[in-house]
Amino acid sequence: MTTVLSVEYRRDHVLILDQTLLPQQQHFIRCTTTKEVWECIHALKVRGAPAIGMAAAFGLAVWANRFPGLNFSDFLVKLEQEHRFLASSRPTAVNLFWALERVTAAAKKASSVPEAVQAIENEAMQIQQEDEAVCRKIGEHALELLKDGDTILTICNAGAIATARYGTALAPMHLAKEYGKQLSAYACETRPLLQGGRLTTWELLQAGIDVTLITDNMSAHTMRTKGISAVIVGCDRVAANGDTANKIGTFGLALQARALNIPFYVAAPTSTIDLKTPSGEEIPIEERNPEEVTHFGGKRIAPEGVKVFNPAFDVTPHEYITAIITENGIAHGDYARELPRLVNQEKAVIKK
Repeated sequence: MTTVLSVEYRRDHVLILDQTLLPQQQHFIRCTTTKEVWECIHALKVRGAPAIGMAAAFGLAVWANRFPGLNFSDFLVKLEQEHRFLASSRPTAVNLFWALERVTAAAKKASSVPEAVQAIENEAMQIQQEDEAVCRKIGEHALELLKDGDTILTICNAGAIATARYGTALAPMHLAKEYGKQLSAYACETRPLLQGGRLTTWELLQAGIDVTLITDNMSAHTMRTKGISAVIVGCDRVAANGDTANKIGTFGLALQARALNIPFYVAAPTSTIDLKTPSGEEIPIEERNPEEVTHFGGKRIAPEGVKVFNPAFDVTPHEYITAIITENGIAHGDYARELPRLVNQEKAVIKK
């Protein structure tokens, strides 16, 4: 599989793969401030819930390493400010807030600035290491639901460049390749920013995995005529009842899969499960710049003055989800009961 890392920590800066330029260019942005990290997250230069969380955590580590002075009280006040600033970059992906809270909590256990700086760095690195192990476990559990020769359909990019490695929805594809099994994929292009067309196809081709690109409005026909075994998607937040927020268009795929009796699976690290949010009704849905819809390749394709509705995500109600696949196991049916069990389950130690 591709060894390209979307987020790399270098102590005095964070290297972020600019995913807006793929597949034409493989360019890394050198972020030395939280403002630069914020801009990368907000502009989707780094995207995918786990990668966003890692970028924000490393952003705090870079800031901490540059903190001028040794006054611990001032450090904690400024840390909270930087935490809130980074948290404002995007509203939907719960990993962003989860990762920032983890590194901030680690710093508060320290008794001096140098100790807090080290704690932030250690916690951010731990988040990255855990995510790689988590994604591999998600892939292993997902393979339990698939068989050799299956064809899946997916949307957006829930792959290696959206995480530390392997991805979530694409993890079974990468692991099947490792194990010598054959899985193939159909990738919806994912309008309006084409993360499926630009990123998922690039990633799977890099890994030597059979992938076919379709436009979003071809999904129902493809499911009905191309032997799709399952739809597998990632997610940015799972509510306590199992409702799931993911890239816009996901709910439509779930409806189509239900109509065609095709399993619809959500691949979700337990860090994306938000037990404090009762249902999808309470998940904030980000609305983005109208120009993402009215323009293409920098050129206007819609008439001046037209009104635009541009939600970045939609919510799939839990009753349309066949299973939620986490690193701690697979939840079926009664998500309100199953999800807390998986979240609270002790994480297995995974040897490298």
